[in-house]
Amino acid sequence: MGRDEEMHMWTVKRCIQSVLAMIMVFSMIPGGVLSDMKGAQGLEAQQLPQRSSNLHRRLRRGWIWKQLFVPEEDPTPGVIGQLKSDSDRGDMSIKYILSGEGAGDVFQINEYTGDIRTLKKLDREEKAFYVLQAQAINRRSNEPEEPQSEFIITVQDINDNVPQFQNEPYVSSIPEMSPVGTTVVQVTATDADDPMFGNNAKLIYSILQGEPYFSVEAKTGIILTSLANMDREAREQYLVVVQVKDMLGLSGGYSASTTVTVSLTDVNDNGPTFQHHLYTFAVLENASVGTTVGRIMAEDGDTGINAKMTYSLEDDLEESSTFIIKTDPVTQEGVILLAKPLDFETKRRFVMAAEALNDHVDTDFLPLDEFSDRTTLKIIVEDVDEPPVFLSPVYTWKVPENAAAGTVVGVVSAKDGDAVNMPVSYSIDKRSDITKAFKVNPDNGTVTVAKALDRETADWHNLTIEAKETTQNHLSSSVTVFIKVLDVNDNTPRLARDYQPYICEGTQAGELIQLLSAVDPDEPAEGHHFYFSMVPDKHINPNFTIRDNQDNTAGIVARRSTFTRKDQTQYLLPIVVTDSGSPALSSTSTLTVGVCSCHPDGHCPAGGVEALALYMGVSLQTFIGLAVCLVTLAALALLMVMLRRHRRKKQKGLKAEATELELPETVSQKVLYYGETGGLRTELDFCKPIVPLRPHPRRKERRLRREDVRASIRMSLRESHVIGPEDEVFRQFILDRLEEADQDPYVAPFDCLRTYAYEGSGSSAGSLSSLESFECVPEQHFHCPKPHLVRLTPWHGVRGEDTTF
Repeated sequence: MGRDEEMHMWTVKRCIQSVLAMIMVFSMIPGGVLSDMKGAQGLEAQQLPQRSSNLHRRLRRGWIWKQLFVPEEDPTPGVIGQLKSDSDRGDMSIKYILSGEGAGDVFQINEYTGDIRTLKKLDREEKAFYVLQAQAINRRSNEPEEPQSEFIITVQDINDNVPQFQNEPYVSSIPEMSPVGTTVVQVTATDADDPMFGNNAKLIYSILQGEPYFSVEAKTGIILTSLANMDREAREQYLVVVQVKDMLGLSGGYSASTTVTVSLTDVNDNGPTFQHHLYTFAVLENASVGTTVGRIMAEDGDTGINAKMTYSLEDDLEESSTFIIKTDPVTQEGVILLAKPLDFETKRRFVMAAEALNDHVDTDFLPLDEFSDRTTLKIIVEDVDEPPVFLSPVYTWKVPENAAAGTVVGVVSAKDGDAVNMPVSYSIDKRSDITKAFKVNPDNGTVTVAKALDRETADWHNLTIEAKETTQNHLSSSVTVFIKVLDVNDNTPRLARDYQPYICEGTQAGELIQLLSAVDPDEPAEGHHFYFSMVPDKHINPNFTIRDNQDNTAGIVARRSTFTRKDQTQYLLPIVVTDSGSPALSSTSTLTVGVCSCHPDGHCPAGGVEALALYMGVSLQTFIGLAVCLVTLAALALLMVMLRRHRRKKQKGLKAEATELELPETVSQKVLYYGETGGLRTELDFCKPIVPLRPHPRRKERRLRREDVRASIRMSLRESHVIGPEDEVFRQFILDRLEEADQDPYVAPFDCLRTYAYEGSGSSAGSLSSLESFECVPEQHFHCPKPHLVRLTPWHGVRGEDTTF
């Protein structure tokens, strides 16, 4: 066989091996595609003539193996098969190599014998088969003895999975009264085991709970009704427990269960039924239209749309349509409403029939006449004491505004509707006639003018007139009266606004200076028409004239063209405005026409400095100078006021400080606080007192207890470097000073606790002065601020000079 032919045949064999591997994957049939080999020929050699009929002769294969299977979940490693080359003579000259899925991890091959063994247990649900490649290599030449071949190891299934229901929970509903065999729902369970191998994944369904109402098909899991005419009104919901088993329900298999909630939906198998044959209601005769008289209810065992009903009233036995009935959409009650006003004196009792009918009728369950029911209604009208009733619900009158007091405007009338016709009296509600422009006759209801009217102030008057019974309960009612005040010509016309006309220097004769219009509070029926003119005079005005435009406007026109500010700055022009009333009224307004030095565009300055200067009749430069002078004077005055206030505040501050320091002149001796440094007096500090010995009568200070004073004295005595606190002279001196401070009512408004030390018997001074022996007492925590210079003259009665330290 040539080299090219051998390569071609090897390629064909590889293709056939791949096809066989794919067939093995999809078929999963034990003992299927790879069957036992005969002699030295492999499986490929058996299939090759069928797939490649175009080849002239069979090709000899060198591999020998059987189809390989391994059971899942087998924890014991073991040999599952053997791969062998027909060139293997048993002298271990062939080396077998395994590669592919799971090689070395799941499967291992004996390189001398070709035995394949598993290394760990397998799970078919994770991987159902493994595709591997095998090689046979000559150990001596290290050349392939056989070309690489591919084979499949299939994992055989065992029953190791429990069936599981899908799409839980199951909820379904069927109409009540359904026939036997009605499909409710289908439950579905799955098993992860191999459905093509044995009965591991073959499932059987059964009912654990729900009989005799329901049953289930064993193979499909479809739940069916097994009892007819199940009534929702008796029981609305059922719980059906379905069990599924694998291995066709045989022993040793697994099982699972699920619960199916089955609800019965309503059908119209019940008609409305009234609980009573007669319903009686009472209503007051003064009840308003639309008042609810009562409610009736027809019971219906159905729900939802099947329970909806419509109520109706048949022609009542006493030929009346005074009432109507409506269905409450929420409660399905029949609501009886008043449709017309009642009158106890006319009719006192109503009897009628009411019917309830289902909106949706289903004759499959009931005959047509059972979907309705009837009952009788009796309505009693109760008498009430009614107030007077006006003959008209509203009154509208007209009156001229010049009507004299006492003029009759109109008459209102009311009657008592009760069987006993009570007399009534009339009055006007004060809140509706604050101006008291009208009055009403209490006996006959005649309304007259009480005071002069003015249409321009109030053109409408809305009165509320009350009619009240004069006896029994004094019931009352009211009516609204609208009175329109008609206009008369009683107001003079006037100019529409305060005109401020001006004429520019150089204006030509005949030019329009100002357009005028007028207003009149009156409102004549034919509308306003005003006439404009100048005040009649012996001489014609040489400067201006009035041009009436016949449209309720007029224009001021210049008669000449020589207006200058040097000649005259202002002109007074009286204007007469007359209306078209009967009689006609007029008014005169005097306008001030100013002469202005206008801009080139004809505009006269109406604001700012220039306009003000023109108004004052002075030049712009003169006005600016006067303004600068006024501003300067105002600034100087303001500055002087501020300086004066500053001085006053400063003087008040000094007076306040002096008031705090001044003491009565009778004080002859005070205890001072002297500070020393290094035994020599260097400065005098007046410390802020922290322990007041005696407060001033006009000043509130924190009072120090006597125990605190004694403690401070003891502390001061400890500071003495010569004598102790038991020295009689020192003790007496301190007690004398304390006594004087306690008894003197004119002591200074502040006191300080001072420290004294005896200088010793060897001192040339021989005094008790502490000027050279002061030392700050740390236990007292005195706070010594910066030195202050205090005026001491008042303390010693000297007025000539200030003594400072």
